[in-house]
Amino acid sequence: VQLQASGGGLVQAGDSVTVSCAASGGTFSRFGMGWFRQAPGKERDFVAAISRSGGDTRYAEAVKGRFTISRDNARKTAYLQMRSLKPEDTATYYCAADVTAILTTGAQVTPRSYEYWGQGTLVTVSS
Repeated sequence: VQLQASGGGLVQAGDSVTVSCAASGGTFSRFGMGWFRQAPGKERDFVAAISRSGGDTRYAEAVKGRFTISRDNARKTAYLQMRSLKPEDTATYYCAADVTAILTTGAQVTPRSYEYWGQGTLVTVSS
């Protein structure tokens, strides 16, 4: 399984941006997907996750109400729509795939639940 994240860039505070994660290999519709972020000098933190069915989503408190995770199984792609961006959202955003998820597995918030990771895409929010 390979994951390719894209869509990052430099934006202004208050702007919106959507980052994408395209998967190849495996059966995407069977993967739980997650987004994590890592700011310079900080640990990697959970941002959002979606179950393989799409029926369960989880968000970090810091992004709840501003970010939306979604998936398009036909395109084998997961998305993270980010609105009302703040300078503290500046980070490299990583997508991850939980390939062992079963139908009843909920959205996973811990990094160890994910077996595959993308290379990350940098989002910089200027004030």
